[in-house]
Amino acid sequence: MQGYILDTKNVKDDDLIVTILSSNHVYTAYRFYGARHSNINVGYKIDFELESNLKSTIPRLKDVIQLGFQWIFETEKLYCWQRFIKLFYPHLKDVETIDNFYFDLLDKVSHEMIKQNPKRAICKNYLELLDFEGRLHQDFECFLCEKPITSHYSLVRSFMPTHSYCSYSKTFEEKKIKELLLNKNLILFEDKEIEYLWNILLQGL
Repeated sequence: MQGYILDTKNVKDDDLIVTILSSNHVYTAYRFYGARHSNINVGYKIDFELESNLKSTIPRLKDVIQLGFQWIFETEKLYCWQRFIKLFYPHLKDVETIDNFYFDLLDKVSHEMIKQNPKRAICKNYLELLDFEGRLHQDFECFLCEKPITSHYSLVRSFMPTHSYCSYSKTFEEKKIKELLLNKNLILFEDKEIEYLWNILLQGL
């Protein structure tokens, strides 16, 4: 089966506890260290097998093959990708069975990053995640004062709309915020504004 590595934790003798997101499950598995084993890291897409062990409460990760991305040697893209993937581990913590939306989303982002700015591709697809989870706020009511937003549009964590004077944050043009939240589109945003959205995203999914 295939999956994305969300987290690795070192244990004794360089062994690893690995958390993997597959199409419909989040697995925690034990990876024994060995010279013949391929390197694995957060964000890698892998093909793998799991072997149950009566002596352990978690399965053993075996027969791992890394499934590379076209941009795997592009430092900026890999850095952004790994920052994004790391956010999924706390977001999906304690989840086992999962909708295939998350796996498919990562497939989609990794493909779009071939030609797109990585931060723009990730932020755009993050909007899809918020919409899927019912957290995309399109009512334009300030998260902090609970009054309608008709000017001084801004965003805080999870792209929740606020008045910029309530959240002491950057003011965006109304048309840009409405295009973002209503159409899930970043076409109106300049690169420096994408950087601002990226920093909001890094606060947590």
